[in-house]
Amino acid sequence: MSKAPLKKSEWERQLSSINVAKDDLNRLVMDYLVIEGYKDAADSFSKESGLKPFVDSDSILNRMIIRGAIQRGDIDDAIGRVNELDPEILDNNPLLFFHLQQQRLIELIRAGLVNEALSFASEELAPRGEEHPDLLPELERTMALLAFDVPKAGGVPATGPLAAPPHVAELLSPSQRLKTAGELNAAILASQSQGREPKLPQLIKMLKYSEELMGPTGPGKWEFPHLDLEGALGIDAGATAAVVRNGEAGAALTV
Repeated sequence: MSKAPLKKSEWERQLSSINVAKDDLNRLVMDYLVIEGYKDAADSFSKESGLKPFVDSDSILNRMIIRGAIQRGDIDDAIGRVNELDPEILDNNPLLFFHLQQQRLIELIRAGLVNEALSFASEELAPRGEEHPDLLPELERTMALLAFDVPKAGGVPATGPLAAPPHVAELLSPSQRLKTAGELNAAILASQSQGREPKLPQLIKMLKYSEELMGPTGPGKWEFPHLDLEGALGIDAGATAAVVRNGEAGAALTV
């Protein structure tokens, strides 16, 4: 049986009665800025809030430079900088190193350097595929790019009979670079005994999931005002449910 709808004014009154320490909110913001590598923003926020970053500025700057190298497609520069920072990061993460090499192959294909791409795949990636057969499907998907037209200048997708299918074409999208950069950023943070992901997005995802549970279509059967986060932030309540079920919610809530 559904509960009586809750008016917005009453909902806001109840929310305002909850005391959230400003220091906790500041720590959440600082955690996000530091982990995502926003050095200038972290420095400015530190001055405004009086809260010191939990890592030194050079560490944030290094990660920001490495992330930037991947996002512009300069994988060699990113790998070189990571090895200067800590050679064990890639030595201890063979899957991460494969993904970096895969991204390097993608960049060669994007640049139209077919011969170089074939040589690189044969010398660097094929042996890893033999050592780790589970990586072969991803290597094959990347090599499939050679059979299709790559996006035109400016990132305009190729069209026509030689346009790559979506699951292949997505390798050339900006999101693929972001994915690789995020994986490397998380590995660097882990090597420095820091959290891999910022807590703030996890809290927002959990909020959305809680709304689903409490709402009229969930077990709570209750009408109440919702925050419109799904469209703005691309939140997937199903993925959040998996996070909570896997016991990762507690870590995300630790401030």
